[in-house]
Amino acid sequence: MENTAPVRKKRVLSLIQPTSVPTIGNYFGALKNWKNMSEEYDCIYGVADLHALTVHPEPALLRKQSQEMFALMLAIGLDPEKSIVFFQSHVHTHSELAWILNCYTQYGEASRMTQFKDKSQKHADNVNVGLFDYPVLMAADILIYQADFVPVGADQKQHLELARDIADRFNTRHGSTFTLPEPFIGKVGAKIASLQDPTQKMSKSDTNPRASVSLLDPPDAIVKKFKSAVTDSEACVRYAEGKDGINNLMSIYSCCTGKGFDEIEKEFDGKGYGDFKLAVAQAVVDEFKPVQEEYAKLINDKAYLNECAKKGAEAALKLTYRTLSKVQKKVGLYQL
Repeated sequence: MENTAPVRKKRVLSLIQPTSVPTIGNYFGALKNWKNMSEEYDCIYGVADLHALTVHPEPALLRKQSQEMFALMLAIGLDPEKSIVFFQSHVHTHSELAWILNCYTQYGEASRMTQFKDKSQKHADNVNVGLFDYPVLMAADILIYQADFVPVGADQKQHLELARDIADRFNTRHGSTFTLPEPFIGKVGAKIASLQDPTQKMSKSDTNPRASVSLLDPPDAIVKKFKSAVTDSEACVRYAEGKDGINNLMSIYSCCTGKGFDEIEKEFDGKGYGDFKLAVAQAVVDEFKPVQEEYAKLINDKAYLNECAKKGAEAALKLTYRTLSKVQKKVGLYQL
């Protein structure tokens, strides 16, 4: 008799910090793809509120931002019935595994993490152990779910490599335990640059409020920011080397409309930058409108958000207990 057991979908894990509202760059680079990924993969998405503690956020603000990020994740279309959507701090197994993995992480490899060096320089008055240990908790986040793939940007690639090294070291010593995670190579999201310095990536932490567009910016603010976007003196909408500002606006317009660069050039042939900026702004407003409308409903329904968070935490705990108990047994912890 033929075996008709279903083939397990590959598992994808992705967490996002709640320190600020995602930008249009975060949206097109990652968030918009999350919903589509859930159709093909077994997806787990979380609010990385434990990671946010390294910068000592104001407690009430962290709670507010965490709830807003969770609501946003649902608003972009993540279905709690199809994917696990949770708060990292609600799943204590992450922290428990992180301690064990600390004991399988060499001081030298942790101290080589580029982000730790960069953040230590930027926050010289707060170089805490959590900042140093951040990549090990990230490894626990990934490994406890036996994730096959992790979508990572260039700034997190080194952390994923460390997670693989830790997993490999543990597997070599104790036998096959952890899946070695791979970077997720899916539909490539556009790399959106700053509207005020198009040679730099758009960042949530940019001190210039006109440089980035937030997912929750009202339409008039979005239009105002695009009107002030840096361009060049050529006044010709075409994609070319040295036209960083226009190239960036064309990328954003392409993401919103699905049009290619050749098509965009034809559409705005003979038109000035003013017309083009307004068109890009309107395309972004239209793209964000359904997300913002859904978010407005969800953020005022705390009972529903709590219900989804509870369901996500329960599913995550059930899944992660399997890995944690296996690890505890293998390292020799006494079990009841």
